[in-house]
Amino acid sequence: MSISATFDQLLRGGRVICPASGIDGIRDVAIRNGKIAAVQSDILPTSAREVIDVTGKLVLPGLIDTHAHVYQYVTGRFGMNADMVGVQSGVTTLVDQGGPSCMTLPGFRHFVAEPAKSRVYAFLSAYLVGGLEGHYYPQLYSPEGVDIDATVKAATANLDIVRGIKAHAEIGGFARWGIRVIEMAAEIGRRADLPVYVHFGQLWGLPESGTNGEDVDTILARVIPLLREGDVLAHPFTRHPGGFVNRDGEVHPVIQAALDRGLKVDVGHGSHFSYRLARKAIAAGIIPTTLGADIHGYNTHVPAPAGTPDQHEDDENHPFAGQAKFSLVQAMSSMMALGLTLEQVVPMVTSNPARMLDRVDEIGALKIGRDADVSVIGERTGRFALRDNENNEVVAERLLQPEFCLRAGARYDAVAPILPQAVAA
Repeated sequence: MSISATFDQLLRGGRVICPASGIDGIRDVAIRNGKIAAVQSDILPTSAREVIDVTGKLVLPGLIDTHAHVYQYVTGRFGMNADMVGVQSGVTTLVDQGGPSCMTLPGFRHFVAEPAKSRVYAFLSAYLVGGLEGHYYPQLYSPEGVDIDATVKAATANLDIVRGIKAHAEIGGFARWGIRVIEMAAEIGRRADLPVYVHFGQLWGLPESGTNGEDVDTILARVIPLLREGDVLAHPFTRHPGGFVNRDGEVHPVIQAALDRGLKVDVGHGSHFSYRLARKAIAAGIIPTTLGADIHGYNTHVPAPAGTPDQHEDDENHPFAGQAKFSLVQAMSSMMALGLTLEQVVPMVTSNPARMLDRVDEIGALKIGRDADVSVIGERTGRFALRDNENNEVVAERLLQPEFCLRAGARYDAVAPILPQAVAA
């Protein structure tokens, strides 16, 4: 089919995979005025002002990172630059998990979401403290630090960027306050009619009084009944106690029942991730719905802003510690190295997160008339070593690496300094 119209850009000859459109094959993608204008075979090169040869590359809907931490500066060393994690890493859309709260959301909008070249959403913190270095101060995450009415009001007044609520279900908090904080977060989600994204796996150390009768392996079973269809269980493969695999090395029986009634699973890769436990959960049939990178300043060695805590009291062992470089695209390679197919992984970073955000009409697909959010990924074959922060290693025979992305038609090369390099096995 010949096309007489003039396009601004033509991505030619790549393997286009768009789960939402049912496309998987060699196609050309044409862009006009920052929008997708055509996705089909053999578009004439002369019909475009700029032709970009992507032969041998994967051409995907703009990748969506469902677990980012990009409230830069306000959250101290924790918050990354949005575009470093986003478009400079081949990712067009970011979801900040719990950085802003009802108190700090206006600043997040003005100083992060609006100026970023990347598309930025947030899951609003259930806690007033949000991500304000509060990870060093667990007392700030108590029930007294939650204002249900104020958080519902902030969320519902900012639904263009607030797409969910973030909370934590972990033994450090349960030992201090029991289940009350999660009950409050679940109420916020119900009243705002937004999904609740729940962190599992130990986050804080225990109080001096110990567990106070709490059992880390019962947390999942107690929290899941509070959640609704569409709510998200995060960090299924965490190396810390309280994840999907219990202390006996078995996948919790409540997980499959939760998935059957519509709860979702987000990998939240980052420094929590364990290949050892991921293998167990995947072997038990737990296939994640979405795949977030969970990159933050405690696991990427960014310089600490002056005056912020630069050393945790147990720096070598604290839950945020991380040495292994990673990115969202590297997390895709991790999933493939664990036995999932590329065709299973692509929806985790495109159509499924668009559904999680209730934005299937805007992002997550290469459809005519949409903003031209496109990620172009290179693929290398060989034997590549991938390592987690338990020092487990897997060998990947296929390694994905971001090349560039288009965000509403504007090109951004994958030049972020946090991107990992290939390591031969």
